[in-house]
Amino acid sequence: MNSPPEATIDTELLVIGYGNTLRQDDSVGPRVAERIEALHLPGVRTLICDQLSPEHAESLAHARVAVFVDAVRGAPRHVRLQPVKPGATTQLMAHAAEPNTMLALARDVYGRAPQAWLLPIPALRMGFGQNLSVTASRGVDAAIQTITRFAHVAI
Repeated sequence: MNSPPEATIDTELLVIGYGNTLRQDDSVGPRVAERIEALHLPGVRTLICDQLSPEHAESLAHARVAVFVDAVRGAPRHVRLQPVKPGATTQLMAHAAEPNTMLALARDVYGRAPQAWLLPIPALRMGFGQNLSVTASRGVDAAIQTITRFAHVAI
């Protein structure tokens, strides 16, 4: 069996913000990605989605570095990057995938996976609505600062 050709890198930093924009703190991932996109940082591309899905593997394969931004219940209040490695398998357990599964898909289908990081933002309220908790709002601001600093170092 032939291995897939390695994807060409055309994005230095891919920021993937995911979550449900109708569910209070769960919307922090898309909010962070929107604000990063508005900064027009050179070499930085954003992807905004409700959930990670196999279709995103191609974008990952074309990025040198990726940052996944998501709301996480019980995440530390101090927002910081956590390394993510490709999973051993590409098997999806539901309709949505985890970052390590997405990296495995990029590797197995497109021949490469980027260096990747998870940026979890603490979430307290996940009910219907658009208002963020104070904790999540502070997490969004901290995430913007973290990604901006990281972009200057990573690119």
